[in-house]
Amino acid sequence: MSDKTTRRDFLKTATAGAAAVSMSAASYARVAGANDRLSIGIIGCGSRGRGAHMTGLRPFIESQNLEITAVCDPWRVAREEAAAMTKDWFGREARRFVSYRDVVALEDVDAVMIASCDHQHTTHLEAAAQAKKDVYVEKPLSMDLESLKRACDAVKEHGVVVQIGTQLRSMASMTGAREVYRTGALGTVGRIEQHRNGWRPYWYAYIKDDVKEEDLDWAEFLMDRPMRPFDPVTYSGWYGHRDFSDGPVPGLGSHFIDLVHYITGAQFPTSAVCLGGVYTWKDKHRFTCPDHVTALWTYSEGFMVEYTTNFGNDSGSSFKIFGDAAVMDLQDWSNPYLLPDGVRAKDPAVEKKTPIENVDHPDHVLDWLQCIRDRGTPNASIDAGYQHAVAVVMAMMAYDSGKRMVYDAATREIREG
Repeated sequence: MSDKTTRRDFLKTATAGAAAVSMSAASYARVAGANDRLSIGIIGCGSRGRGAHMTGLRPFIESQNLEITAVCDPWRVAREEAAAMTKDWFGREARRFVSYRDVVALEDVDAVMIASCDHQHTTHLEAAAQAKKDVYVEKPLSMDLESLKRACDAVKEHGVVVQIGTQLRSMASMTGAREVYRTGALGTVGRIEQHRNGWRPYWYAYIKDDVKEEDLDWAEFLMDRPMRPFDPVTYSGWYGHRDFSDGPVPGLGSHFIDLVHYITGAQFPTSAVCLGGVYTWKDKHRFTCPDHVTALWTYSEGFMVEYTTNFGNDSGSSFKIFGDAAVMDLQDWSNPYLLPDGVRAKDPAVEKKTPIENVDHPDHVLDWLQCIRDRGTPNASIDAGYQHAVAVVMAMMAYDSGKRMVYDAATREIREG
Protein backbone atom coordinates (compact mmCIF):
# COMPACT_ATOMS: atom_id res chain seq x y z
CA MET A 1 0.00 0.00 0.00
CA SER A 2 1.38 3.41 -0.95
CA ASP A 3 1.87 6.22 1.54
CA LYS A 4 -0.77 8.26 -0.30
CA THR A 5 -3.31 5.46 -0.16
CA THR A 6 -2.51 4.89 3.50
CA ARG A 7 -3.10 8.54 4.33
CA ARG A 8 -6.36 8.61 2.37
CA ASP A 9 -7.62 5.50 4.14
CA PHE A 10 -6.55 7.00 7.44
CA LEU A 11 -8.51 10.17 6.86
CA LYS A 12 -11.57 8.11 6.08
CA THR A 13 -11.34 5.73 9.01
CA ALA A 14 -10.10 8.16 11.64
CA THR A 15 -13.52 9.75 11.88
CA ALA A 16 -14.82 6.36 12.99
CA GLY A 17 -12.13 6.13 15.68
CA ALA A 18 -10.39 3.09 14.16
CA ALA A 19 -7.47 4.63 12.29
CA ALA A 20 -4.76 4.23 14.89
CA VAL A 21 -5.09 0.46 14.99
CA SER A 22 -5.46 0.05 11.22
CA MET A 23 -2.02 1.48 10.43
CA SER A 24 1.52 0.39 10.97
CA ALA A 25 3.70 2.47 13.29
CA ALA A 26 5.76 3.65 10.34
CA SER A 27 2.70 4.76 8.39
CA TYR A 28 1.26 6.48 11.45
CA ALA A 29 4.45 8.48 11.91
CA ARG A 30 4.21 9.78 8.36
CA VAL A 31 0.82 11.40 8.99
CA ALA A 32 1.26 15.08 9.82
CA GLY A 33 0.53 15.55 13.50
CA ALA A 34 -0.55 11.90 13.81
CA ASN A 35 -4.19 12.90 13.45
CA ASP A 36 -6.88 13.18 10.82
CA ARG A 37 -6.21 16.80 9.83
CA LEU A 38 -6.71 17.53 6.14
CA SER A 39 -3.71 19.23 4.57
CA ILE A 40 -4.78 21.43 1.66
CA GLY A 41 -2.78 23.24 -1.00
CA ILE A 42 -3.96 26.27 -2.98
CA ILE A 43 -3.03 26.43 -6.67
CA GLY A 44 -3.72 29.96 -7.88
CA CYS A 45 -3.77 32.71 -5.25
CA GLY A 46 -5.53 35.49 -7.14
CA SER A 47 -8.85 37.03 -6.19
CA ARG A 48 -10.67 33.73 -6.72
CA GLY A 49 -8.13 31.63 -4.87
CA ARG A 50 -8.00 33.91 -1.84
CA GLY A 51 -11.46 35.45 -1.96
CA ALA A 52 -13.50 32.34 -2.70
CA HIS A 53 -11.50 29.16 -2.15
CA MET A 54 -9.56 30.10 0.95
CA THR A 55 -12.41 32.05 2.52
CA GLY A 56 -14.74 29.21 1.54
CA LEU A 57 -12.62 26.84 3.62
CA ARG A 58 -12.34 29.11 6.63
CA PRO A 59 -15.75 28.39 8.25
CA PHE A 60 -14.89 24.69 8.33
CA ILE A 61 -11.36 24.83 9.73
CA GLU A 62 -12.39 23.42 13.09
CA SER A 63 -15.36 21.24 12.21
CA GLN A 64 -13.52 19.55 9.34
CA ASN A 65 -10.09 19.69 10.99
CA LEU A 66 -8.17 21.21 8.08
CA GLU A 67 -5.18 23.41 7.44
CA ILE A 68 -3.92 25.19 4.32
CA THR A 69 -0.30 24.10 4.30
CA ALA A 70 0.91 25.16 0.84
CA VAL A 71 0.14 27.94 -1.64
CA CYS A 72 1.44 28.53 -5.13
CA ASP A 73 1.15 31.26 -7.73
CA PRO A 74 3.53 32.58 -10.41
CA TRP A 75 3.06 36.11 -9.01
CA ARG A 76 4.99 36.75 -5.80
CA VAL A 77 2.51 39.30 -4.47
CA ALA A 78 -0.43 36.90 -4.69
CA ARG A 79 1.31 33.98 -3.02
CA GLU A 80 2.64 36.19 -0.23
CA GLU A 81 -0.85 37.54 0.46
CA ALA A 82 -2.19 34.00 0.58
CA ALA A 83 0.58 32.90 2.93
CA ALA A 84 -0.15 35.87 5.20
CA MET A 85 -3.77 34.74 5.44
CA THR A 86 -2.67 31.31 6.58
CA LYS A 87 -0.41 32.88 9.21
CA ASP A 88 -3.40 34.76 10.58
CA TRP A 89 -5.67 31.70 10.55
CA PHE A 90 -3.32 28.90 11.63
CA GLY A 91 -0.48 30.65 13.41
CA ARG A 92 2.05 29.68 10.76
CA GLU A 93 2.53 30.55 7.11
CA ALA A 94 1.85 27.99 4.45
CA ARG A 95 4.79 26.95 2.31
CA ARG A 96 5.07 29.13 -0.81
CA PHE A 97 5.75 27.88 -4.33
CA VAL A 98 5.82 29.31 -7.84
CA SER A 99 4.73 26.15 -9.63
CA TYR A 100 1.85 23.74 -9.16
CA ARG A 101 4.37 20.91 -9.70
CA ASP A 102 5.88 21.56 -6.28
CA VAL A 103 2.53 21.45 -4.52
CA VAL A 104 1.28 18.21 -6.06
CA ALA A 105 4.66 16.61 -5.26
CA LEU A 106 4.18 17.18 -1.51
CA GLU A 107 3.51 13.87 0.21
CA ASP A 108 1.76 15.52 3.13
CA VAL A 109 -0.81 17.43 1.03
CA ASP A 110 -4.10 15.53 0.80
CA ALA A 111 -6.06 17.83 -1.50
CA VAL A 112 -5.70 20.95 -3.62
CA MET A 113 -7.97 23.77 -4.66
CA ILE A 114 -7.33 25.04 -8.19
CA ALA A 115 -8.16 28.66 -8.96
CA SER A 116 -5.64 29.19 -11.73
CA CYS A 117 -6.27 30.72 -15.15
CA ASP A 118 -8.73 29.01 -17.49
CA HIS A 119 -6.04 27.71 -19.83
CA GLN A 120 -4.31 25.99 -16.90
CA HIS A 121 -7.24 24.15 -15.29
CA THR A 122 -6.93 20.79 -17.03
CA THR A 123 -3.13 20.69 -16.73
CA HIS A 124 -3.34 21.34 -13.00
CA LEU A 125 -6.25 18.93 -12.53
CA GLU A 126 -4.54 16.11 -14.42
CA ALA A 127 -1.31 16.56 -12.44
CA ALA A 128 -3.17 16.58 -9.12
CA ALA A 129 -5.14 13.46 -10.05
CA GLN A 130 -1.98 11.63 -11.07
CA ALA A 131 -0.50 12.57 -7.69
CA LYS A 132 -3.66 11.16 -6.06
CA LYS A 133 -4.72 14.47 -4.57
CA ASP A 134 -8.40 15.22 -4.13
CA VAL A 135 -9.37 18.38 -5.98
CA TYR A 136 -11.68 21.37 -5.97
CA VAL A 137 -11.28 23.01 -9.39
CA GLU A 138 -12.75 26.17 -10.85
CA LYS A 139 -14.95 26.36 -13.91
CA PRO A 140 -14.83 26.41 -16.87
CA LEU A 141 -13.17 23.04 -16.58
CA SER A 142 -11.48 23.21 -19.98
CA MET A 143 -10.89 25.27 -23.12
CA ASP A 144 -10.51 22.26 -25.43
CA LEU A 145 -11.88 18.74 -25.68
CA GLU A 146 -8.66 16.72 -25.71
CA SER A 147 -7.21 18.17 -22.50
CA LEU A 148 -10.66 17.81 -20.94
CA LYS A 149 -10.78 14.11 -21.71
CA ARG A 150 -7.25 13.51 -20.43
CA ALA A 151 -7.93 15.27 -17.13
CA CYS A 152 -11.27 13.54 -16.56
CA ASP A 153 -9.78 10.16 -17.40
CA ALA A 154 -6.96 10.77 -14.90
CA VAL A 155 -9.49 11.60 -12.19
CA LYS A 156 -11.34 8.34 -12.76
CA GLU A 157 -8.21 6.26 -13.14
CA HIS A 158 -6.82 7.40 -9.80
CA GLY A 159 -10.12 7.55 -7.91
CA VAL A 160 -9.75 11.08 -6.56
CA VAL A 161 -12.65 13.15 -5.25
CA VAL A 162 -13.26 16.17 -7.46
CA GLN A 163 -15.69 19.02 -6.91
CA ILE A 164 -16.17 21.52 -9.75
CA GLY A 165 -16.61 25.18 -8.78
CA THR A 166 -20.14 25.44 -10.17
CA GLN A 167 -21.40 26.23 -6.70
CA LEU A 168 -24.80 27.57 -7.75
CA ARG A 169 -26.13 24.02 -7.99
CA SER A 170 -25.57 23.65 -4.24
CA MET A 171 -27.81 26.61 -3.40
CA ALA A 172 -30.99 25.60 -1.59
CA SER A 173 -32.96 27.72 -4.06
CA MET A 174 -31.61 25.91 -7.11
CA THR A 175 -32.13 22.53 -5.50
CA GLY A 176 -35.70 23.62 -4.83
CA ALA A 177 -36.06 24.60 -8.49
CA ARG A 178 -34.83 21.17 -9.51
CA GLU A 179 -37.43 19.47 -7.31
CA VAL A 180 -40.22 21.59 -8.81
CA TYR A 181 -39.02 20.85 -12.33
CA ARG A 182 -39.08 17.13 -11.60
CA THR A 183 -42.79 17.31 -10.75
CA GLY A 184 -43.55 18.26 -14.34
CA ALA A 185 -45.31 21.43 -13.21
CA LEU A 186 -43.88 23.44 -16.10
CA GLY A 187 -45.51 21.17 -18.66
CA THR A 188 -43.65 20.82 -21.93
CA VAL A 189 -40.43 22.83 -21.80
CA GLY A 190 -39.28 24.14 -25.16
CA ARG A 191 -36.77 26.84 -24.30
CA ILE A 192 -34.37 27.82 -21.52
CA GLU A 193 -32.50 31.11 -21.69
CA GLN A 194 -30.21 33.43 -19.82
CA HIS A 195 -29.29 36.97 -20.78
CA ARG A 196 -26.42 38.07 -18.53
CA ASN A 197 -25.51 41.64 -19.40
CA GLY A 198 -23.22 44.33 -18.06
CA TRP A 199 -22.06 47.81 -18.97
CA ARG A 200 -18.51 46.59 -19.56
CA PRO A 201 -16.67 43.24 -19.72
CA TYR A 202 -15.69 41.86 -16.35
CA TRP A 203 -12.01 41.56 -17.31
CA TYR A 204 -11.52 45.32 -17.11
CA ALA A 205 -11.92 45.16 -13.33
CA TYR A 206 -8.80 43.01 -13.05
CA ILE A 207 -6.37 45.24 -14.94
CA LYS A 208 -3.23 46.12 -12.96
CA ASP A 209 -0.53 48.33 -14.47
CA ASP A 210 1.86 47.84 -11.56
CA VAL A 211 2.69 44.14 -11.90
CA LYS A 212 6.48 43.98 -12.11
CA GLU A 213 8.27 41.54 -14.37
CA GLU A 214 10.72 40.55 -11.65
CA ASP A 215 7.83 39.51 -9.40
CA LEU A 216 6.28 37.15 -11.94
CA ASP A 217 7.32 33.85 -13.46
CA TRP A 218 6.05 34.76 -16.92
CA ALA A 219 6.74 31.33 -18.43
CA GLU A 220 4.85 29.61 -15.62
CA PHE A 221 1.86 31.84 -16.35
CA LEU A 222 1.98 31.25 -20.12
CA MET A 223 2.41 27.51 -19.62
CA ASP A 224 1.79 25.94 -23.08
CA ARG A 225 0.85 29.23 -24.77
CA PRO A 226 3.29 30.88 -27.23
CA MET A 227 6.02 32.99 -25.65
CA ARG A 228 5.60 36.76 -25.93
CA PRO A 229 7.06 39.83 -24.20
CA PHE A 230 5.95 40.40 -20.63
CA ASP A 231 3.01 42.76 -20.28
CA PRO A 232 1.31 43.57 -16.95
CA VAL A 233 -2.10 44.14 -18.55
CA THR A 234 -1.98 40.89 -20.50
CA TYR A 235 -1.20 39.09 -17.26
CA SER A 236 -3.70 40.82 -14.99
CA GLY A 237 -6.42 41.07 -17.63
CA TRP A 238 -6.04 37.49 -18.89
CA TYR A 239 -9.82 36.97 -18.72
CA GLY A 240 -10.11 39.17 -21.81
CA HIS A 241 -7.61 37.33 -24.03
CA ARG A 242 -8.56 34.27 -26.08
CA ASP A 243 -5.20 32.63 -25.41
CA PHE A 244 -6.07 32.34 -21.74
CA SER A 245 -9.88 32.45 -21.62
CA ASP A 246 -12.77 32.22 -24.07
CA GLY A 247 -14.83 34.98 -22.51
CA PRO A 248 -18.40 35.04 -21.21
CA VAL A 249 -19.82 31.84 -22.73
CA PRO A 250 -17.52 29.58 -20.67
CA GLY A 251 -16.73 32.20 -18.02
CA LEU A 252 -20.30 33.03 -17.04
CA GLY A 253 -22.34 30.69 -19.22
CA SER A 254 -20.77 27.60 -17.64
CA HIS A 255 -22.72 28.37 -14.46
CA PHE A 256 -25.89 28.67 -16.51
CA ILE A 257 -25.41 25.53 -18.56
CA ASP A 258 -24.47 23.58 -15.43
CA LEU A 259 -27.74 24.68 -13.82
CA VAL A 260 -29.62 23.64 -16.95
CA HIS A 261 -28.12 20.17 -16.55
CA TYR A 262 -28.69 20.10 -12.79
CA ILE A 263 -32.31 21.24 -12.87
CA THR A 264 -33.52 19.37 -15.96
CA GLY A 265 -31.38 16.25 -15.70
CA ALA A 266 -30.05 16.73 -19.25
CA GLN A 267 -26.42 15.74 -19.78
CA PHE A 268 -25.09 16.88 -23.15
CA PRO A 269 -26.26 19.16 -25.95
CA THR A 270 -26.65 17.53 -29.34
CA SER A 271 -25.69 20.64 -31.30
CA ALA A 272 -24.43 24.21 -30.84
CA VAL A 273 -24.10 27.43 -32.80
CA CYS A 274 -22.56 30.67 -31.60
CA LEU A 275 -22.02 34.20 -32.91
CA GLY A 276 -20.45 37.31 -31.41
CA GLY A 277 -17.50 39.65 -31.44
CA VAL A 278 -15.92 42.77 -29.99
CA TYR A 279 -18.42 45.51 -30.83
CA THR A 280 -18.40 48.03 -27.99
CA TRP A 281 -15.05 47.85 -26.16
CA LYS A 282 -12.57 48.56 -28.94
CA ASP A 283 -9.69 50.30 -27.19
CA LYS A 284 -5.96 50.30 -26.54
CA HIS A 285 -6.07 47.01 -24.64
CA ARG A 286 -7.09 45.05 -27.74
CA PHE A 287 -8.92 42.38 -25.80
CA THR A 288 -10.00 39.50 -27.98
CA CYS A 289 -12.81 37.88 -25.98
CA PRO A 290 -16.25 38.86 -27.29
CA ASP A 291 -18.12 41.62 -25.50
CA HIS A 292 -21.32 40.56 -27.30
CA VAL A 293 -22.10 36.89 -27.84
CA THR A 294 -25.02 34.49 -28.22
CA ALA A 295 -24.76 30.70 -27.99
CA LEU A 296 -27.58 28.28 -28.78
CA TRP A 297 -27.66 24.59 -27.91
CA THR A 298 -30.22 21.90 -28.72
CA TYR A 299 -30.89 18.93 -26.44
CA SER A 300 -32.35 15.52 -27.13
CA GLU A 301 -34.81 16.18 -24.29
CA GLY A 302 -36.61 18.41 -26.77
CA PHE A 303 -35.65 21.95 -25.78
CA MET A 304 -33.34 24.70 -26.97
CA VAL A 305 -31.00 26.61 -24.65
CA GLU A 306 -29.72 30.15 -25.19
CA TYR A 307 -26.98 32.10 -23.44
CA THR A 308 -26.47 35.77 -24.36
CA THR A 309 -24.16 38.48 -23.06
CA ASN A 310 -24.34 42.17 -23.94
CA PHE A 311 -21.36 43.99 -22.44
CA GLY A 312 -22.40 47.37 -23.71
CA ASN A 313 -25.64 47.87 -21.78
CA ASP A 314 -26.60 46.22 -18.51
CA SER A 315 -30.37 46.17 -19.01
CA GLY A 316 -32.37 43.13 -20.03
CA SER A 317 -30.79 40.41 -17.91
CA SER A 318 -32.97 37.34 -17.34
CA PHE A 319 -32.90 33.62 -16.59
CA LYS A 320 -36.06 31.66 -17.41
CA ILE A 321 -37.26 28.18 -18.19
CA PHE A 322 -40.30 28.37 -20.48
CA GLY A 323 -42.94 25.65 -20.27
CA ASP A 324 -46.44 25.58 -21.70
CA ALA A 325 -47.93 25.31 -18.17
CA ALA A 326 -45.65 27.75 -16.29
CA VAL A 327 -42.48 29.80 -16.47
CA MET A 328 -39.70 29.29 -13.95
CA ASP A 329 -37.91 32.58 -13.24
CA LEU A 330 -34.41 32.09 -11.83
CA GLN A 331 -33.02 35.58 -12.33
CA ASP A 332 -32.79 36.15 -8.58
CA TRP A 333 -30.70 33.10 -7.73
CA SER A 334 -31.81 33.14 -4.10
CA ASN A 335 -35.51 33.63 -4.78
CA PRO A 336 -36.80 31.70 -7.82
CA TYR A 337 -40.49 31.53 -8.54
CA LEU A 338 -43.11 30.26 -10.96
CA LEU A 339 -45.11 32.56 -13.23
CA PRO A 340 -48.25 32.06 -15.32
CA ASP A 341 -46.92 34.52 -17.95
CA GLY A 342 -47.75 33.57 -21.51
CA VAL A 343 -49.42 30.30 -20.52
CA ARG A 344 -52.44 29.31 -22.59
CA ALA A 345 -52.91 25.83 -21.17
CA LYS A 346 -56.31 24.89 -19.76
CA ASP A 347 -54.72 23.99 -16.43
CA PRO A 348 -51.81 26.37 -15.73
CA ALA A 349 -49.51 25.30 -12.90
CA VAL A 350 -49.98 28.61 -11.05
CA GLU A 351 -52.34 31.55 -11.33
CA LYS A 352 -49.99 34.13 -9.88
CA LYS A 353 -46.32 34.64 -9.04
CA THR A 354 -45.48 31.76 -6.69
CA PRO A 355 -42.20 31.43 -4.76
CA ILE A 356 -40.30 28.16 -5.06
CA GLU A 357 -39.44 26.70 -1.68
CA ASN A 358 -35.83 26.06 -0.77
CA VAL A 359 -34.56 22.50 -0.43
CA ASP A 360 -31.57 22.42 1.88
CA HIS A 361 -28.26 21.25 0.50
CA PRO A 362 -24.78 21.17 2.06
CA ASP A 363 -22.49 24.10 1.37
CA HIS A 364 -20.50 23.43 -1.81
CA VAL A 365 -17.08 23.48 -0.14
CA LEU A 366 -18.33 21.52 2.87
CA ASP A 367 -19.78 18.90 0.53
CA TRP A 368 -16.33 18.45 -1.02
CA LEU A 369 -14.61 18.19 2.37
CA GLN A 370 -17.09 15.59 3.58
CA CYS A 371 -16.69 13.57 0.41
CA ILE A 372 -12.92 13.56 0.87
CA ARG A 373 -13.43 11.73 4.14
CA ASP A 374 -16.20 9.33 3.13
CA ARG A 375 -15.07 8.95 -0.54
CA GLY A 376 -18.50 9.99 -1.71
CA THR A 377 -19.43 11.76 -4.94
CA PRO A 378 -19.64 15.57 -4.66
CA ASN A 379 -22.62 17.50 -5.95
CA ALA A 380 -20.64 18.96 -8.87
CA SER A 381 -18.81 15.79 -9.77
CA ILE A 382 -16.22 15.33 -12.48
CA ASP A 383 -19.03 14.09 -14.73
CA ALA A 384 -20.95 17.32 -14.20
CA GLY A 385 -17.79 19.28 -14.98
CA TYR A 386 -17.23 17.28 -18.14
CA GLN A 387 -20.80 17.97 -19.23
CA HIS A 388 -20.65 21.75 -18.83
CA ALA A 389 -17.21 21.84 -20.46
CA VAL A 390 -18.38 19.91 -23.51
CA ALA A 391 -21.21 22.40 -23.97
CA VAL A 392 -19.04 25.52 -23.80
CA VAL A 393 -16.25 24.00 -25.89
CA MET A 394 -18.85 23.16 -28.56
CA ALA A 395 -20.10 26.74 -28.50
CA MET A 396 -16.65 28.27 -28.86
CA MET A 397 -15.75 25.88 -31.68
CA ALA A 398 -18.92 27.07 -33.43
CA TYR A 399 -17.97 30.69 -32.69
CA ASP A 400 -14.53 30.26 -34.24
CA SER A 401 -15.66 28.27 -37.26
CA GLY A 402 -18.99 29.89 -37.98
CA LYS A 403 -20.42 26.38 -38.27
CA ARG A 404 -22.83 24.19 -36.34
CA MET A 405 -21.14 21.72 -34.00
CA VAL A 406 -22.54 18.38 -32.86
CA TYR A 407 -21.45 16.09 -30.04
CA ASP A 408 -21.32 12.30 -30.09
CA ALA A 409 -21.45 11.10 -26.48
CA ALA A 410 -20.55 7.52 -27.46
CA THR A 411 -17.22 8.51 -29.07
CA ARG A 412 -16.69 11.67 -27.01
CA GLU A 413 -16.09 13.68 -30.18
CA ILE A 414 -17.23 17.10 -31.41
CA ARG A 415 -17.52 17.66 -35.15
CA GLU A 416 -19.17 19.89 -37.72
CA GLY A 417 -22.70 18.86 -38.50
